[in-house]
Amino acid sequence: MFVFVYKSLKKQQTFLYIAKKDDFSGVPKPLMDTFGAPQFLMTIPLQKREKLALVDREKLQRELQQKGFYLQLPPPEENLLKSHLADQKNKMDN
Repeated sequence: MFVFVYKSLKKQQTFLYIAKKDDFSGVPKPLMDTFGAPQFLMTIPLQKREKLALVDREKLQRELQQKGFYLQLPPPEENLLKSHLADQKNKMDN
């Protein structure tokens, strides 16, 4: 099985995986409107890949079979203020 990966030009670190190249018919229109014009990135043969960066392969395959696409969103941003305050509290407690 091959999966085709596209990146969003509107949303940084947002990727769309589909089972058929250039076939976005299974992707809801509101999602495509938000995603913007997809830019083809790569083709991945899933049988040969044991690991994928930031994507659970089983979840990817399940979503492709159930929905026809998989949307990879960027990881949540680290709250630097929260981390700093936690560090300060730890220093004061020790």
